[in-house]
Amino acid sequence: MTTEHTMRAIVATEPGPAGVLKETRVPKPQPGGTEVLVRVHAAAINPADWKTRSSGGWTGRHGVTEQGVILGWDVSGVVEQVGRGVTRLQPGDEVFGMPLFPHFPGGYSEYVTAPSRQFVLKPATLTHVQAAALPLASLTAYQALHDYAQVKPGQKVLIHAAAGGVGHLAVQIAKALGAHVIGTASAAKHDFVRGLGADEVVDYREVDFAEAVSGIDVVIDAIGGDYFERSLRTMNPGGTLVALSYDVSPEMKARAAEAGVTSDFMLVEPDLAALTEIRTLVVDGRLRPVVDAELPLAEAAKAHELGESNRASGKIVLKVVEE
Repeated sequence: MTTEHTMRAIVATEPGPAGVLKETRVPKPQPGGTEVLVRVHAAAINPADWKTRSSGGWTGRHGVTEQGVILGWDVSGVVEQVGRGVTRLQPGDEVFGMPLFPHFPGGYSEYVTAPSRQFVLKPATLTHVQAAALPLASLTAYQALHDYAQVKPGQKVLIHAAAGGVGHLAVQIAKALGAHVIGTASAAKHDFVRGLGADEVVDYREVDFAEAVSGIDVVIDAIGGDYFERSLRTMNPGGTLVALSYDVSPEMKARAAEAGVTSDFMLVEPDLAALTEIRTLVVDGRLRPVVDAELPLAEAAKAHELGESNRASGKIVLKVVEE
């Protein structure tokens, strides 16, 4: 197969540590009906990436090749070709999105194909690296806060890991919805979280947040463990606890119900309406992605190691094309 019909990609050859990520060449995809071919300029890293890489669990999912799986759901790039029936995008459009989740579009590569309605136009104010930092994390935050919890102006929202990939965007989206926002973060990240708009920040290492805050209407929890039970102690009856990183068992739901709280696990979905609203928040200056580190595509393994260290504030992004 000629170079013209192949592309560079980072493939997880088997489940394991970051070292299983290898650069290779794979067939270049072609768009089908309703799909677009996007030349990827940047792809962001998410916890879902390294958790999938380390544990496997990709059997039977779209996007798995004989060589392994190409991870990466957050992409920003340029439409190169449109499939039959596509009218809303055209070649040359700069776009970003979270295509095909939870299947594998193969963001750690030079090209992806996906339905055109899983992308929106990139705001001109953002680079591709910044735009790639948005989709999965901002859609998670928006769907949790707006769709599931239905946050109202004046409500108190507690966001755990407020400096993280989802957390730093959730703080801003909650503020845009009119909430009073409290974030948990280490002391070194308090200025960062306040700069995002948080009204209060709690140092979870020095203070038991369950003793420090009360009257909470909505909790966004991407940590788990004893945070579920402790968060319940802070909440008003009628509140909502959204779990982003763990299943909420029937027993846990029952304990939440005893406190008058609704709780469930939420998994993000591709969502044109929400992504359009996110774009509007960016254009209006009410939402900005923060990129902690940029690395070239070839250093995907290093990016995973950095992500797994939990030291990043904001997002880690792979640059596929130099801007």
